[in-house]
Amino acid sequence: MMFSLPLVFIKYMEYISNLRRPLDNTTEELSLNKRLAYRVDVFLSFHPYAKPLTLLIATLLLISLGGLALFGVTDDSIANCLWLSWTYVANSGNHTNSEGIGPRLVSVSVSFGGMLIFAMMLGLVSDAISEKFDSLRKGRSEVVEQNHTLILGWSDKLGSLLNQLAIANESLGGGTVVVMAERDKEEMELDIAKMEFDFRGTSVICRSGSPLILADLKKVSVSKARAIVVLAEDGNADQSDARALRTVLSLTGVKEGLRGHIVVELSDLDNEVLVKLVGGDLVETVVAHDVIGRLMIQCARQPGLAQIWEDILGFENCEFYIKKWPQFHGMQFEEVLISFPDAIPCGIKVASSGGKIILNPDDSYLLQEGDEVLVIAEDDDSYAPAPLPMVKEASLMHIVRPTRKPQKILLTGWRRDIDDMIVVQGGNLPKNLIIPKTTERILFCGWRRDMEDMILVLDAFLAHGSELWMFNEVCEKEREKKLTDGGLDISRLANIILVNREGNAVIRRHLESLPLESFGSILILADESVEDSAIQADSRSLATLLLIRDIQAKRLPYREAMASKIHRGSSSQGSWREEMQQASDKSVIISEILDPRTKNLLSMSKISDYVLSNELVSMALAMVAEDRQINDVLEELFAEEGNELQIRGADLYLCEGEELSFYEVLLRARQRREIVIGYRLANAEKAIINPPAKTERRRWSVKDVFVIIADKE
Repeated sequence: MMFSLPLVFIKYMEYISNLRRPLDNTTEELSLNKRLAYRVDVFLSFHPYAKPLTLLIATLLLISLGGLALFGVTDDSIANCLWLSWTYVANSGNHTNSEGIGPRLVSVSVSFGGMLIFAMMLGLVSDAISEKFDSLRKGRSEVVEQNHTLILGWSDKLGSLLNQLAIANESLGGGTVVVMAERDKEEMELDIAKMEFDFRGTSVICRSGSPLILADLKKVSVSKARAIVVLAEDGNADQSDARALRTVLSLTGVKEGLRGHIVVELSDLDNEVLVKLVGGDLVETVVAHDVIGRLMIQCARQPGLAQIWEDILGFENCEFYIKKWPQFHGMQFEEVLISFPDAIPCGIKVASSGGKIILNPDDSYLLQEGDEVLVIAEDDDSYAPAPLPMVKEASLMHIVRPTRKPQKILLTGWRRDIDDMIVVQGGNLPKNLIIPKTTERILFCGWRRDMEDMILVLDAFLAHGSELWMFNEVCEKEREKKLTDGGLDISRLANIILVNREGNAVIRRHLESLPLESFGSILILADESVEDSAIQADSRSLATLLLIRDIQAKRLPYREAMASKIHRGSSSQGSWREEMQQASDKSVIISEILDPRTKNLLSMSKISDYVLSNELVSMALAMVAEDRQINDVLEELFAEEGNELQIRGADLYLCEGEELSFYEVLLRARQRREIVIGYRLANAEKAIINPPAKTERRRWSVKDVFVIIADKE
């Protein structure tokens, strides 16, 4: 009887459905089994607790049917039968005292049903536990953090970015960085472990998800992050920037709002305006290719500048900090300049102008209430103002500041750095003296997708009549089309003449067709065709560098003297390296390097300067993530107008063997409206930024050089 009840119920439901079936024969007939299966499927799919609820209903139904069956074959009350049915379900061996065929059949049937339900319950619990562990392993659990740094995306720059953020958080005892990308969590954690960085107490948490999905953004506590970094994807620039734009749209759509700012890495300068339009005041942009292109041009004009930028952009040495000091209210900037023994002031954040940062202000600028001081220091808590030191003003020499008013003057002879060497002891030369720029010949090896932007920057920097040679595998007609599509009007270039040469930069005979000995600067670019592979791009750049240096060494006039010297006994390994180092004195070569491991090869050989593009961009992203105000400083230092980092010879500020303190040199440079932030001694390989003991006097040589912040005259 008990087993026939479900069959009777199903037949009854079929009978009811047949009575309600429409007469239209065109309508597809569905059986009750299909309808029930569909309803069960919908129930299990949409209700989160469908499985345990189904198991509970099945258990209650089994107990009820078993109790009714026992009530029919025994003389017990319905309550005792229901309780006895429950004991059979819970313990299948609890019917040893059953007597008679009827009670035993019912008890065995209920026990079989109980075992089935128990097995289903074990499977359900096991699945729930496995699903939870799988969710944790796959990075689907929610991050319960606040004031953390959130990184969206994955690229080759992630390792350097994590390293810089860890260094920045070291003074705070460590921090939390959350990385969310469309990758498997275990793969991300494995790749980060392979980086072998010392994270200095910083925790790195990985989560799998898409920044375009609000639920995934909520999972990483996006509304509580103090900074959000959106990394550019490797590959097509337009697709990468389009995805960054969609990510910014998703971030601005977070209902809870954002506590921190958004730092977006872009690949193309043309897309910057659109991203800022969408993100508004929340967004700070760093255009990777534009930054590296401008930096390579600056380094080509001033050898050694790449190392200076590595020191300033990273958190390992000295970097920019902005802080308010109420005791400076009413003081002139000239006094503030020598008030920090452990830092060098280089700008003011003006409160009255909405927080605008003025680099290298006038000495007479009076600090107002709310103004903040921009300094270069080792750490945020490593500097503080001190009483003004005594600086000997009598030792100052008069230095003429160049102005933009032209005046005719005859010079006999010419030096490449003649515009930096005019030091007037008694004011004998006119104060409105201006020296014209010298024409230059520069070679670009390789093709970058932002070539038109680099050409425009060069046109602003170089003198009229300068030549830019472009040597790459792109045919000349396609070259012109790419430049035109990028917005460059070649006919409007005011100062440079473009010379196109087609060839492969890793084939010697192609390079030998160029007058390599006549170029003042050579830039080896990470070619667009191989930039997605850092190792391949660096291998190509390194091969091009060695070929160019070898060709230059064989063409230079001291070749015979070098050959005789080598023949007298120098080693074969030292010979080629010494040859190329001699050739490096005649022209500057800047190589764009993507992989940090490649820089060790160039550092040891000393035959080329280099720009470590991925690492420098990561440093810039980390600095802007820590303090968004620094982005304004970097934008001005990289722009065509305003202030920039420069390297100046010591003979501009002192005489051979003169004993001066660093503060005295600093005040002398102020006569040229310059701020000295460091120096490199003649026999040293590395510059010292923000030197200690600024009041101690030392003997200087005119072969020393100073690192300054000055206006682009």
